[in-house]
Parts: sequence; C-alpha cells; structure tokens
Amino acid sequence: MHRSSGKSKNSKTANAPRQKISYEKKVDSVISEYASTALNWLRKAEFLMSAPKLDLCVEDTGYEVAFAGRSNAGKSSAINAITNQKQLARASKKPGRTQMINFFSLGNPHQRLVDLPGYGYAAVPEAMKIVWQKELENYLIHRKSLQGLILLMDIRHPLQHFDVMMLEWAYSRQLFVHVLLTKSDKLNRGPANKALLEVKQELKKMKLNFSIQLFSSLNKEGLEELASVMGGRLNFTLDNPTGFDLDSIPEASADDIEDEMEDTNAAELNENPNNNLDQLK
Repeated sequence: MHRSSGKSKNSKTANAPRQKISYEKKVDSVISEYASTALNWLRKAEFLMSAPKLDLCVEDTGYEVAFAGRSNAGKSSAINAITNQKQLARASKKPGRTQMINFFSLGNPHQRLVDLPGYGYAAVPEAMKIVWQKELENYLIHRKSLQGLILLMDIRHPLQHFDVMMLEWAYSRQLFVHVLLTKSDKLNRGPANKALLEVKQELKKMKLNFSIQLFSSLNKEGLEELASVMGGRLNFTLDNPTGFDLDSIPEASADDIEDEMEDTNAAELNENPNNNLDQLK
C-alpha cells in the first residue's frame, strides 16, 4: 500500500517565503508636499475680527473659506487643530454660544478662515436664534469672497435635518462644500469607514457631488487632507515648500475634550419641512 508522505503537492509553494503585500494607497509626492505645506501655512492664522452682522464684516475682497455645522459638531476644536493653536477658536462648554461671524487672517488679510455661528440647537432664547440665523443667511448669500464651506457633522449623527438643508441650499447656489465627519476617534476604524461610505452613498443619491473625509481633532486624523482642500479654495500656492511635523501639534485642551464629549442628544432639533435657509434656527 502506498503511504502518503503527508506533504501536499504544493508544499514547495506553501513553504516558500511570503512577500508582504501592501494595500496602502500611493500618494503623489507633489500632492503630499502641497498638503504638508498648506498645513504649515494655516499655522499663521490670527484672529482678525468678529462681526454681529454682514455690513460690519471684513471688507469683501480676497478669499474666504467658512466653517459651518451644528452647534455640537466640534467646529472650534477642528479650527484649533487645523491651525495648531489651542485657543484660536473658543470652544464653549455649552454648544451654540458662538454669536458672531469670526474672521481669522492667514498670513495676510486677503486669505481668511471664517467661523460661522453653529446651527441646530442652542441654549439661547428663540428670538436670539432667529437673529443669528438671519445673519448667517445674509453672509452665505451675499459674501462674494466666500470660496466654499467646510461643513462639519458628528460621524455618529450625520446628515441631520439642517445638515441636509444646508447641503441642498449650497448645491442650488453652486457653492463648494467639503464635508468633515468629525469625532471619528469615537468609532473604531471599520465602523468609521462604514459611516464614511454610507454618507457618500447618501450624497450620491441626493445628486450632491461634494467631497467628504473623516476627521478627528483629538488624534489629528485628516489634517493634511483638509489643509489641501482649504489651500486650493484659498488660492494658496506652493512657493516656498517647508516641512511640517504632525507630532508638533499640541494635545487637545480640556475645553476641546469637553466639547468633543458633548452629548449630541442633549437637545433636539426643531424639524421643519420648509427647505430654505431661513429655517435654520
């Protein structure tokens, strides 16, 4: 009787040294350099001024990119992270306290980052919310230097009623939008990527061709991608390339962490079927 040696016919193949396969996406070196340099440039951000209404804003020239989103989406934390400054944008312990349109210069007054009042719930009287949202509407409609929006959504609660309204409104006015799914550190990698894919699919269903990414101000995820997008909208050019060390970014402040931990279910949005911007209150 023939006895098997116990080795398969493919034993040589099985025992051969295996090569490690990399599934990492290759990044164009020029794109990487631009993103790194843009991130370094954004560190020049300085507070310029705050305005309670459109006619008191900075002169409407140059380029602006505005950060918008629900009051608890982590807007202040994102601005502090992308500019490598702990207290550039003041993170309030109570969402919805940003009452002004806040302008930050980026090396010169003609390239600016703008922090808009948060929409959704806010622990203020209804009459005050109406005033805020009216000024937000005026800014978005009439500001000629506005080159696009960075729209922030908590990854655990994306595409809320007012988020969708803002997206549809921006599309109707041909305004560029880049979506940040914030607080991605709250989910493991698999669920975070799943949430990203699901939001992409929803945007596709709505025929909204906007860019989108994961972002965390706590673990620094997505900084270079965001910097690249902002640099492009703000007419930043790669004149003097310099390196940027992500590890040089300071740890999140106590205010940032407290903002990140805000319970998104602490208050409810007032649903309204009317799909126009003056309903963001």
